[in-house]
Amino acid sequence: MYQKLPYYMAYPIQTEYDERAERTDLEYMKSLYPDLPKRILPYVEEECDRMEYTGGSVMFDVYPDKLQLRIMCNRICENVKKQEKMFAGGEERMLRNLAEVLLYQEIYRRRGGEQRKRKQKIYSYCSLPGKSMI
Repeated sequence: MYQKLPYYMAYPIQTEYDERAERTDLEYMKSLYPDLPKRILPYVEEECDRMEYTGGSVMFDVYPDKLQLRIMCNRICENVKKQEKMFAGGEERMLRNLAEVLLYQEIYRRRGGEQRKRKQKIYSYCSLPGKSMI
């Protein structure tokens, strides 16, 4: 006999997280960036790689400290000015604003990846047949 499912089981929780498809999509979107952000992005990623560690990283604080983020941005701008000759003039404010936006976006992306992985583990555990939440 046909048994009616409760409403919460009619649409099961999405437990599949395709990391490869997301990475491919991200790389494609980065390839569409204009020339200037494309040149600054490696410096932003390098700084984020340096600051991405477990146990007390500024990047994973619930409310990241504005001063620490500005210090990270200053390091990025200094590295860009050392390596890229086109930023030697008076375009420093534009460089700083662009680097700051790219930095915040990269931090947001990296924080989101960690949260998705955590949620996937929780949902995968909850959706196992025979496992009780009580």
